[in-house]
Order: sequence, then structure tokens, then C-alpha cells
Amino acid sequence: MTEATRQQALSLSSSTVAFAACFASWTLFSILGVEIRDQLQLNYTQFALLLVAPILTGALSRLPSGILAGIYGGRRIMFFQMLIVGIALLFYPLATTYTHYLLYGIVIGLAGGTFAAGITFVSAWHPKARQGTAMGIFGAGDAGAAITNLVAPMAIITFGSARVPLIYGAVMLVAAFTFLLMSSEDPAHRNQHKIDRPLNEELKPLGELRVWRFGLYYFFVFGGFLALTLWLPQFYVEHYGLDLKTASFATLLFTVPAALVRALGGWFADYFGARTINWMVFWVCLVCLFFLSYPPTTMTIHGIDRDLSLNIHTPVWLFTGLLFIMGVAMGFGKASVYRLIYDYYPDHMGAVGGAVGLIGALGGFVLLLLFGLANDLTGISTSCFGLLYGVLAGCMILMHYAIKRGEFRERLAQAQADEFLSL
Repeated sequence: MTEATRQQALSLSSSTVAFAACFASWTLFSILGVEIRDQLQLNYTQFALLLVAPILTGALSRLPSGILAGIYGGRRIMFFQMLIVGIALLFYPLATTYTHYLLYGIVIGLAGGTFAAGITFVSAWHPKARQGTAMGIFGAGDAGAAITNLVAPMAIITFGSARVPLIYGAVMLVAAFTFLLMSSEDPAHRNQHKIDRPLNEELKPLGELRVWRFGLYYFFVFGGFLALTLWLPQFYVEHYGLDLKTASFATLLFTVPAALVRALGGWFADYFGARTINWMVFWVCLVCLFFLSYPPTTMTIHGIDRDLSLNIHTPVWLFTGLLFIMGVAMGFGKASVYRLIYDYYPDHMGAVGGAVGLIGALGGFVLLLLFGLANDLTGISTSCFGLLYGVLAGCMILMHYAIKRGEFRERLAQAQADEFLSL
């Protein structure tokens, strides 16, 4: 193994572990929020707002994080973000009111912005043929959400909810300095601390409609994943009557496969085409959401001599199985979207990747709020899946017409090149 290959492997592995620590902290409110809701007697909308506070910051910080990573290097930007979050977590026990918890959530949300810096850093280390695989491996740091669902409930029982953020803060700081020591500056920033490129040139691709279309795809595959990761523990508690620990373990069957298969999804995108994988992901999710969105129903059929009553509901094992399948599909989808980005914008991974990541994380913010509002307005607990079904249908319609439009332009360009249209 050459020195360059060793540095490449260490940089990829250490950044993946660091991102897992960031994602674990970013989703910590999915567990703490349930206790805060009971403590402060919050309604669904207030609870959803509490969950989305860190998501909003993580979303809004992704674009500037990606731009700064393109200029100064993703390694430096990611480290400083982790440092801020780790220190903030150590002061979490000072929070006592709803406003305090919201403010802490906003600061902790910077952990979500590390994705844009990290993906820029990883992309700069790998050749085109391995971009999907490398970014998929890094994206597997999403497993941090599963770590939180697994560890946080037991830690709360053992140490109390006030001490858990202290543990997370200490782990975050250790992960930050370990990442700094084990990783190496990417080749583009090794010989110069800053790459001078005009800001308007860096942001130029953001004026293309294609970037925002990719953002919409990521709005579903990542935003939907993030929103469900935070929403499912309380859904299991209220809809199926599970205790918080069991609900968190059940949520793992969604979050773990969605994170771990991301690397495999990147490999598939490299070898079978990102667009093909994306389309298959959408169809699988559409079928799953159709059944997940169906609420418990009692139907009365008026017969000739008597009435026949039917009770229709999704048992917890089938519900969890459908979520598992959808989690696997979303993991593939998250990887394929970023492979698509590299195919079109290899020199602007920071800005374009940051913008798409911002839209995806905003999806988690918006969808969580809509989940809470839908529950308050309709009183139907499965309405969240109906919302996701509608979002996905819009993505599929847009992708279908975009593909047809692209094929038409290719045929037109070929016809012009062959002078087929000339008189």
C-alpha cells in the first residue's frame, strides 16, 4: 500500500466515523424530545418544532459549509463545526424552558452541516470511477441516528436525561480531534490553504434547474429519512403503545439499513447508473408508502340479512417490515443522488453538494412540521405517510418529464449534427 493510498483510506474511514458522531448528536432530540414533551406538556406542533430546531440549522449551514469547504478544504471546516457542537453539548444541562431547548437545538444543529464539508473532502480524495462508493461509505455515517436510537434510551435510564448530552459532547470532541489527527488534507488543498475562485463562479451552477431537481429528489430520500428517524419513536409509543425503549429499537430497523446500505447504493450507482437506481428507489418507496399511509379503519357492509363489520389495521410487524424495505431503498437513493451530482458537477461538489444537502435537510425540517400539523388537524396518526406519498409522487412526475425532455434534446442535437433538419 502506497502512502497516498494509506492517507486516502485513513481520511475516508476517520471522516465517516466523525460524521457518524455528528449525526448521532444531530438526532439526539428524537429521544430527549419525548421526555421534554411530557415534562413541558407540549402539543404535537410544539413537539415537532422542537425536533426541527437542529434540523433547520443543519440545513441552512450546509450551503455555506460546502462553499467554505471548496475554498479552505472540507477537513478544516468539518473539524471546526464539530468543535462548536461538542462544546455546546457540554452546556445542555443549563436548559430549563422551552425557549432554552429550542436555542440549544439550533446550535447543536451545526452537526448536520458537517455533511457538506465532509462530502467535499471525501470527493476530492477519490477518482471518478469510485465517487459513488466513496461518498456512499462516508454517507453511511447516517448510522449515527441508529446509534442514538440504540444508546440514548439506555443511557437516559442509567445516567438520567440531563447527563446524556454531556456524554455526547465528550464523544464529539474526542471524535473531532481523532479525525484531525488521522486524516490528511485533500490533494487540492495540501499545497495551498485556500483555493481562490470567484464566488459567482462557485455559485454559477446553482442557477441551473437541474440542481434544484436533484435537490427535490434529496428532499424525499434524505428529508423523509431524517423526518421519520425523529418522528418514529413517538409514533410507535402512541400508535402501537410501545414503551420508549422498544420504540427506539423498532426505529433502528428503519435507520440502520438506510445508513448501512448507502455504501452499497453508491457502488450500484457507479456500475449501473445513478438515474436507474434512483428510479427503482422511487417505485419501491411508493408501494411501501401506499400501505403505510392507510389508517386503522372500521368498515360496515350492509348485507341482505345482516351487517358485516371489517376492522382493517396494519400490525406492528408488517408496519416495521415495510419501513425496513423503505429504509433500504432510501439508503440507495441517498447515494445515487450524490453520484448524479458528481456526474454533472465534478468541479463544484462543495457548492452544488451543499445546496442539494441543504434542500434535503430542509425536507426534514418541513416534513416534521407538516407531520405535527397533519396530526393536529386530522387526528390521523398515519397522515405523515400520506404526506410523504404525495411528495414522492411529485418527484416521480418531475423526474419522468425531465428524462423525456433530456432524451428529446439529445435526439434534436443529434439530428442537427447530422444535418437531418436542414433543407
